[in-house]
Amino acid sequence: MKLQEAKEQFTQLWGALGSSWGINRTMAQVHALLLISPESLSTEDVMVKLSVSRGNANMNLRELMNWNLVYKEIKTGDRKEYFKAEKDIWEVTKRIAKERKRREIQPLIASLNILTDIDEDKRNSEAKEFLEMVNGIHTVVTKMDSAVDTLIKAEEHKFFGAIVKLLK
Repeated sequence: MKLQEAKEQFTQLWGALGSSWGINRTMAQVHALLLISPESLSTEDVMVKLSVSRGNANMNLRELMNWNLVYKEIKTGDRKEYFKAEKDIWEVTKRIAKERKRREIQPLIASLNILTDIDEDKRNSEAKEFLEMVNGIHTVVTKMDSAVDTLIKAEEHKFFGAIVKLLK
């Protein structure tokens, strides 16, 4: 396989993975393109390489910056903005986990907490069944939240830091 073909397939693969993780395909493809690019790219570079509009490229680059996965670079003497991805995959994983926690897990926990405050007699069989289900989901989501916290803080702890070094 030629390098260019492999890069294109990687970009498509990352896009498909991203959409299954809950982000849009183009955002994941922009991220993939920046991950494998040896140099920072301008918005125009992204537009041409992915065949997307300026608005689509801009919107996805800004969102990747919001996720702290992409940085803006200014080149002396050039008015264009350039973008570079964080290349440390462990760091990328932690940042994605942190953002997903903020956007998805924490609001879900807050909503589940509200749902357990019902006005029905909690001994009522229907209310009891409902509360058991909500509390079961709450337990699983809380454990996921703790696992994400462990992932995010892994390098700070000696034991997990050693495991992370082995994985790198």
